[in-house]
Amino acid sequence: MNVKIFPVAPAKTKRPYGGKSADERRAGRRAVLLEAARALWCESGWTAVTVRGVCARAALADRYFYESFADRSAILVAVGDEVRGEAMTLILEAVEPHLHDSPRVQLEAAVTAVVEFVATDPGSTQIFFGDHGGSELLESLRRTMIASVVDVFLAFSDDYREPGFDERDFRIALLVGIGGFVETVGAWRSGAIDATAAELVASLMRLADRMVVGQLRFT
Repeated sequence: MNVKIFPVAPAKTKRPYGGKSADERRAGRRAVLLEAARALWCESGWTAVTVRGVCARAALADRYFYESFADRSAILVAVGDEVRGEAMTLILEAVEPHLHDSPRVQLEAAVTAVVEFVATDPGSTQIFFGDHGGSELLESLRRTMIASVVDVFLAFSDDYREPGFDERDFRIALLVGIGGFVETVGAWRSGAIDATAAELVASLMRLADRMVVGQLRFT
């Protein structure tokens, strides 16, 4: 029996260019686009983040935008998620040295870290504390961020709950407190509140003292 053996073409491999693979080059372009979008948002607000504007800032053709992002909304979400991750890391790193301290000490550490961040990096805080009016997408991201922080502090409260602790009431108090904190820090950032960073933290902590009465062994 004669068996015909057909030659098998070698598998095509993506050739490196400039010492980098195609995937590495694509990842590099994506990072440049994200950096450009973030810079535009910091400088001029989210409405400045357009496909054309991002590509011009990144010095890349439109086709490279669409290899990483479906549309403008996709890059806004990506930048928002990036900042949310940084904010959560900032809070957790501030609280970590105080895990065996009282909830008040933990909260003050987190509040101080965020206020100092706002004071030293006003550009990046534009993304979280800036005006997102007209974008339900960004408002949704903001709500998700606040819900994530609420969950963190609920978890930290486990060992300090009073006998009459009500999780629903405490969640509501956290939502009011964190939502109010975001608005207050935004107002402070804009100059509407005349206070130093330390004075602002002290005022916020006095308010927190009143909000947790009957819920936590706070101090």
